[in-house]
Amino acid sequence: MSVFVAVVETGSMTAAAERSGISTTMVGNHVRQLEEHLGASLLRRTTRRQSLTPFGAAYYEKCLHILALVSETEQMAQSLQSIPSGTLRITAPVTYGSENVTSCVAAFLIAHPEVEVELILSERSVDLVEEKFDLAIRLGEPEPSNLVSRRLTDNRMVLCAAPAYLARRGEPRTIGQLASHDGLCFAYTARSPWHWARREWRFEGPRGPVCVEMRRRALANSTQALRRAALEGAGIAMLPATLVGPDLETGRLRAVLPTATLPSRPIYLLYHRERHHAPALRSFIRFALRTLGAQTELLA
Repeated sequence: MSVFVAVVETGSMTAAAERSGISTTMVGNHVRQLEEHLGASLLRRTTRRQSLTPFGAAYYEKCLHILALVSETEQMAQSLQSIPSGTLRITAPVTYGSENVTSCVAAFLIAHPEVEVELILSERSVDLVEEKFDLAIRLGEPEPSNLVSRRLTDNRMVLCAAPAYLARRGEPRTIGQLASHDGLCFAYTARSPWHWARREWRFEGPRGPVCVEMRRRALANSTQALRRAALEGAGIAMLPATLVGPDLETGRLRAVLPTATLPSRPIYLLYHRERHHAPALRSFIRFALRTLGAQTELLA
């Protein structure tokens, strides 16, 4: 139809070929096949000129209307592909999710009013396909899989205590002195590569890891609970910097042994490559990489 319209509007098959980007022979083939399909002549051809048949004139008007509808429909499809919309299902660890990912999601929702987000916070490593998640944010190096991995930042730890505790018990000046202090320690409820955290704290020394047996006054499987215990002056805790940063800035907590090198874990954003074309997911990935302090290398 578009080639036939070009022939009518340009007045010749040669000019129609130039407009359509095909050969003159191919233009003639298109018109002939169209006439055979319709069972009616569209053009009167002579050696000097061509003109529309009565049916061809009526068909031309219909073609203009049909092609306009096709163009409008394609533009609508392109618009849907470019504007983020629909529902995103995201999973993230509990503490990092509530303290960091939630703020990122809220800002993203304000910027993209057509998107809805289901944010599930869990320490469990969910199966993105089986449980129908679009994206996961996880702590630690990702296991080999067919997922695309983008590194966001590192989950850096801070040793801290309330000023009241340090005033009462004194401030440790060396790693070894920690053994005589009250430790507020994280208790893992599932197998973890950080199994040492159940019984000791580890530091990175010039000759390798240095481990300190803690006097564990409290165990909890929630860093938020340990933060609250530290704020109440119950002891020294090793907590994520993203969690206690505001407390350190306001002085509610003080860094203990601030020059010591504590462990950290990388934070990754994971998704399926074949789902990346969805506008909402693609937009959120770019937003999260920028908002959560991304390192931009692509690892998978």
